[in-house]
Amino acid sequence: MSNVAAKKAMDNTSGSGVYNAAEKRYQVLWSIFFIIVSIIAIIPILRVISISLSSKDAILKGQVFIWPVGLNTDAYTKALKTGNFVGTMGYSVMLMIAAAAINMVMTILMAFPLARRNLRLGSAIMTFCVLTMYLNPGTIPTFLNVRDFGLINTVWALLIPGAMSVYNMIIMRTAFRAIDESLYEAARIEGCSEFRIMWQIAVPLTVPTIATLALFYAVSRWNGIEDQIYYINASRLYTVQMTLKQMIESIAISAEEGSTTQMTPENVKAASITLSMLPMLIVYPFVQRFFTQGIMLGAVKG
Repeated sequence: MSNVAAKKAMDNTSGSGVYNAAEKRYQVLWSIFFIIVSIIAIIPILRVISISLSSKDAILKGQVFIWPVGLNTDAYTKALKTGNFVGTMGYSVMLMIAAAAINMVMTILMAFPLARRNLRLGSAIMTFCVLTMYLNPGTIPTFLNVRDFGLINTVWALLIPGAMSVYNMIIMRTAFRAIDESLYEAARIEGCSEFRIMWQIAVPLTVPTIATLALFYAVSRWNGIEDQIYYINASRLYTVQMTLKQMIESIAISAEEGSTTQMTPENVKAASITLSMLPMLIVYPFVQRFFTQGIMLGAVKG
């Protein structure tokens, strides 16, 4: 009996070793794959930054790839002085913060009650929300709604129409559902209202998901330009992306300026694009640690 048991133990150990080796090879292959994808994805960013910092001669001769040639920062000075780029940048940051805050408030207030399994008509409301993801009325009906509500050429046109993403709300709802129901029951026994339960129990326990979704909303607002094209005609309400679009389309270097500086239009365009990326590059490292935990918390349980 002891020999049989020892043989079984050896077989199990051998099988486990083979499995671990196969799993390690699988992880190594996928790690290499994602490293390659990351390098491919970062090359265009490095190229833009390199062009923004390179000399005119190096750019005209096609010598710039992912490393600056002939360090030159005149393009950043030109970009910052073109139009109202600095003011637009500040306005865009404030708009992004306001949009992310409104989006998260709407998302949490919608997701928390729908996460309750005993909510009356909860399934019907959830079905209606999901249908809006597939039955989009289109650009023209949306524009007519925005116009009829008097939002054209107001900052609210950039905040209200996209005040909540159903996809993000579903992630938030799933994160709330992952919380042990006994915590809610204990809070009710203590006399807590539903709002207090949400604010003092549900929200603190889902901070990673909230931080992740807030970043998604912030990036979406920062990069958004279609709603500005459709709803905004006043230049004072242009975000940095709209200003950047106009700058790229119309930037020019005078002959006198070109002869006295090491700049080309490509320099200034690349510098403007680099400046527009800075807020996201600054914010991302602080939120990145929440990504995996936040998405998994809102995805593994239904």
